[in-house]
Amino acid sequence: MRGAVLLSGALLAALGLLIILLLPVHFALRVAGAVAWAVSSGIELVRLQRAYSRYVGLRVGHDGAMHLRKSGGGWQVARLLPGSLLLRRTAWIRVQSERGEVFAELLRGECRHSPSWRRLQVIWRHIGATP
Repeated sequence: MRGAVLLSGALLAALGLLIILLLPVHFALRVAGAVAWAVSSGIELVRLQRAYSRYVGLRVGHDGAMHLRKSGGGWQVARLLPGSLLLRRTAWIRVQSERGEVFAELLRGECRHSPSWRRLQVIWRHIGATP
């Protein structure tokens, strides 16, 4: 799923760049906007990729406490951020690490086949679905 998030981010950044270049404004403004967009999009994609390489797992406790599993082993406390969403088969969970890194995880599951997904749904309802 992480690859899909990164790919969609890159595609949407490219689409935004195209839209900026097609705006009916002075050429210099289009170039300045395109450069600013490309730089900010690139920085965001690099941040996301770094966070994905640093953390390999997510754990949500029964009380809503969140932890990230570091790629080298061990767990780190994390914070659920507004904008997170849990639907029947898909979740978009925005997380902030102790280091201040903000990123999102796209998760998919099915209650019938995954006890972990079912537990996540129950915990999500218990904590009120908002941080």
